Amino acid sequence: MTSIERTAYPRFKRLITARELHVFFTPSEEERVWAEEVTDTDEHQLALLLALKSYQRMGCFPKAHDVPDQVVEFVRRAAELPENTLPVYASGRTAERYRSWVRERCQVRYDGPAARALAEETMRIEAASKNNPADLINIALEKLVEAGLEIPRFSTLDAMAST
Repeated sequence: MTSIERTAYPRFKRLITARELHVFFTPSEEERVWAEEVTDTDEHQLALLLALKSYQRMGCFPKAHDVPDQVVEFVRRAAELPENTLPVYASGRTAERYRSWVRERCQVRYDGPAARALAEETMRIEAASKNNPADLINIALEKLVEAGLEIPRFSTLDAMAST
């Protein structure tokens, strides 16, 4: 198993600087208005903004519990939401709908089979000259981003690189 730390796979850092928060996680006025228009509660608005800003930064959707409290708190304050607002989805279907809206807004597509096929093909070609799984994963990540595809989970890419 390849260590995620040895790859360029997107993930939250343990310590996020104030500069990084401002640069990557401050929602624009347009994003705030959009989130307010398409959601019906402060909790849903915060959840949607977190999904949007996380996706813009990472190219994939982190699980809700993987988003650092520091990021949640920063986005909540930047969106001027009440102090006790927590990011909550009404259901799994709501979360999926929000992911679809974010993909549409970011002009990327979710196509798991195409993403896996592209990653596998890229790794197979590059394996002729590289044998480090971390290198293979990094090259596949680059190709997926170039193709405008959502990045698969790390475990999927790691399994491909191992084979």
